[in-house]
Amino acid sequence: MDILDAKVVNTKYGLETYLDVPESVEIKEIHMPSSENQSHKIKFGIKYFLLREGKYYDSQKGYFWICMNHDFSSLMLSETETESLFAVKSEEERAATKTLLAEWFIQTNAYKEVINECIHQIKTENIRTEEDIEDRVDAIQFLEKLKVLTAKEIENASIENLYALQQIG
Repeated sequence: MDILDAKVVNTKYGLETYLDVPESVEIKEIHMPSSENQSHKIKFGIKYFLLREGKYYDSQKGYFWICMNHDFSSLMLSETETESLFAVKSEEERAATKTLLAEWFIQTNAYKEVINECIHQIKTENIRTEEDIEDRVDAIQFLEKLKVLTAKEIENASIENLYALQQIG
C-alpha cells in the first residue's frame, strides 16, 4: 500500500486539500515565444478537494500559468482568466498557495509525471517543417527547465493577473 502525500491550505471558504496523484494535475496549454508574446507559458490545472464547514466537500480545479522569458532567467506566476488557483483569496491565502506551489507542488511525483508525459508526446509528434523542429526543441528545453525549478524560484516569482492588465491597456 502506498502512502499518499497531501497538503492543505486553509481559506475562508474551507480547507483546500491537494493530493500528490497524477490524476490531480494536468497541463492544459503550452505557448512558446512568438512575435506577440516573448515568453514561454504553461497552464497547469490542479484538482483539489474543498472541505467546507459541516464536513461537506467537493472536488474543484484551479489553474495558473508559469511564465518564463526566452532564456529561462525570469519566472512569473500568472492567474488564469477563469478558475484561477489564486482568485477570490486574501493576500495571506494567496501567499499560502504560492508557498504550496514552491515547497510542495513542483516537487511532487504528479507534477514531474505530467511533464514527462508531455515531453514524450512532443517527442512523438510528426514533424512537418524546420519551424516544427525548432518549436519541439524549445518546448522540450522549457519543460526540462520546469522539472528542476526550485522552491526559491517560485517564492521569488511575482503573481500577476495578465488578463486584468490586458483589459486596462
